[in-house]
Amino acid sequence: MNKSSNAFIIFITLTIFLSSLSPISSATSSSDDWPMFHHDLIHTGSTLGTPTATTATLLWNFTTNSVVWASPAIVDGRVYIGSDGGIAYCLNASDSSEIWNYTIHATTQGRQGAGGPAIGSSMAVSDGLVYFGCYDRNVYCLNASTGEKAWNYTTGGTVESNPSVANGYVYVGSWDGNVYCFDALNGNKIWNYTTGSLVESSAAVVDGKVYVGSVDSNIYCLNETSGEKIWIYKTGGIVQSSPAVVDGHVYIGSGDNNLYCIDASTGEKVWNFTTLGWVDSSPAVANGHVYVGSWVVDSNKDDIASDVYCLDASSGAKIWNFTTQRGVNSSPLVVGEYVYIGGWDHNVYCLDASTGENIWSYATRGSVNSSPSFSGGCVFVGSWDHDVYAFGTQFVIPTSSPRSASSLPSEVINTVIVVVAILAVIGIALVLRRRKH
Repeated sequence: MNKSSNAFIIFITLTIFLSSLSPISSATSSSDDWPMFHHDLIHTGSTLGTPTATTATLLWNFTTNSVVWASPAIVDGRVYIGSDGGIAYCLNASDSSEIWNYTIHATTQGRQGAGGPAIGSSMAVSDGLVYFGCYDRNVYCLNASTGEKAWNYTTGGTVESNPSVANGYVYVGSWDGNVYCFDALNGNKIWNYTTGSLVESSAAVVDGKVYVGSVDSNIYCLNETSGEKIWIYKTGGIVQSSPAVVDGHVYIGSGDNNLYCIDASTGEKVWNFTTLGWVDSSPAVANGHVYVGSWVVDSNKDDIASDVYCLDASSGAKIWNFTTQRGVNSSPLVVGEYVYIGGWDHNVYCLDASTGENIWSYATRGSVNSSPSFSGGCVFVGSWDHDVYAFGTQFVIPTSSPRSASSLPSEVINTVIVVVAILAVIGIALVLRRRKH
């Protein structure tokens, strides 16, 4: 076999290898861990796992020291979640036994007190570290095994946004109006982008871009490495919803009673669907459908009967709606044929993903603003009654799954691209040289 043939074979082999590293385009992932809010960096809120929570079977409940707004992260058989009382918990996913806790000390108490210790942010777990925001204005990083603090960064306002960790960086919003990018290992600030108001929305990170909403009514697309603005889309209301970015489209809700579908590259609106109330809920995307909750507010009441919607992801056409007794701020979880979501009416709901039929509901003793998470066959969610709940018959520790390119360091991908390009040029040159002779 001559040199040109060898070069050509190497080129083809590396090209196939590179194509195997391309990000998963499906709206679901095979990983059965739940490492961050809404599962993954594109915030699908869905997974291919098989739930055992097909009936209202309570596996366990764990009582924290206060209200639980945050949504659980589950990695390697451990549940990570915080409370309004300023304690970050690590629990055994099988039986709720406490592995460690980390207490935040602040001078004021409660989520209404600026600088208080409340943890409304959901945790992100990556490479043995746990990241979350707090009402004391800090972003925290803890050791996932021990709960010891690795670093913290003080922003200019409450941090209720859920961190996203991608390629060695942490992306998170703050009530000081900024979207931040930190070095994941040491907490050094890489960049910040200032919006026109506080940022509660949580960033989706995909294809070198960061997508996030702001209470200034805008949806932003920023450069992942520099924080420079790529585009802005203006809605008619505050944006507290977090985006899901699937198949080139950004799905996100607004306080103007709309769910939007926006072209991820251009920022142009593809469609919008008008609900009966605010859309603070973050959409889940699975199998060509978009699922989201809404919150109908009455001036004489806290809120009134509100709907969970299932829409066609391409057109925005309504497929079904399910009416709860009160508002829905919780973001839906989609596992196979089931949709799980919490309500202000204290209930955790399990709905049929195709029809919206109520399969089961479980009444907690407080409102359920927490968004359900899934791992090991079980569904996990927090409640204002101070408890974290696990539904299912048995927790099975997930087996490891191959990482997609979206979870590989960008420098690794770039190196492979450069190598393939060089070998391609060498291969072509050798072929041309051989033809000349």
